[in-house]
Amino acid sequence: MMANMVSALNSALESILKENDNAVLLGEDIGVDGGVFRVTEGLIEKFGERRVVDTPLAESGIIGTAIGMSLSGLRPIPEIQFAGFMLLSFSQLVNHAARYRTRTRSMMPVPMVVRTPVSGGVKTLEHHSDSPEAYYSHIGGLVVVEPSNPYDAKGLLIKASRMDDPVIFLEPTKLYRLFRQEVPEEPYEVEIGKANVVSQGEDLTIVTYGTMVPVVKEVVRKKAMNAEIIDLRTINPLDEDTIIASVKKTGRVAIIHEASMSFGVGAEIAARIADKAIFELKAPVVRVAAPSLPYPFPGYENYYVPNEIKISIALDRLMSS
Repeated sequence: MMANMVSALNSALESILKENDNAVLLGEDIGVDGGVFRVTEGLIEKFGERRVVDTPLAESGIIGTAIGMSLSGLRPIPEIQFAGFMLLSFSQLVNHAARYRTRTRSMMPVPMVVRTPVSGGVKTLEHHSDSPEAYYSHIGGLVVVEPSNPYDAKGLLIKASRMDDPVIFLEPTKLYRLFRQEVPEEPYEVEIGKANVVSQGEDLTIVTYGTMVPVVKEVVRKKAMNAEIIDLRTINPLDEDTIIASVKKTGRVAIIHEASMSFGVGAEIAARIADKAIFELKAPVVRVAAPSLPYPFPGYENYYVPNEIKISIALDRLMSS
């Protein structure tokens, strides 16, 4: 079927609910309204209100309830309407969901998948546009996933639903309906912890993920660059092997993400490259990211989010080094 990310995720959730009677969806407006972006549309009619549960507006309560469900043998998939509001449940995620497996010597895992829209580019207000992947990747015990296309979104979500660890599943808002691609109707998995080499190249490596993947592809196409583009797909665990192998081959690397530059995913990747491949580098690592400031009001968004011009200038600088 031809699907955008919304319909691919909807298909994945339907497959998960059919496959496992213990799977339960819960969140604000996910039932009757089908979710704020309609990702869960039609599922309450197919599976009933006991498995597609409309909750109060209480993010900490949603995540705390999901943890309790997990410990009781269910496989909950809670939705938080926007990533900025997930901070209200940060204590539940960090102090409980991430620790129960270690706390109980693996006797009580927490098999849950927390879905939430992330990133900007669609003129929403600040609490609706954050890119929080670095927060959660810093926490031991949490898996962090961020797809960039419909095919990966469906396969990664199905894989995440079958894991025994808590997964933070970040869905880039801008990519929900940006494009369509062929997606199998039947269930399938995309491996978590394995990056996707979008294109092979010899001259430079570009490491990116989420909203920046289509932007990077367009820049490389316009500039006719011989670039190896790596879509991380999973932020934590990070596919270090694929990154290092590519850097050793090309000798030049740019890391591009929408989140703020300081203390972010790009910094972590640059540090690992310095540790494992510094002598293969022909030029310093280049990073392109948002400034280390709060997300701006919509009128200033285009100055904040990395765009084709900023990326193109950075790649030219890298290639001339």
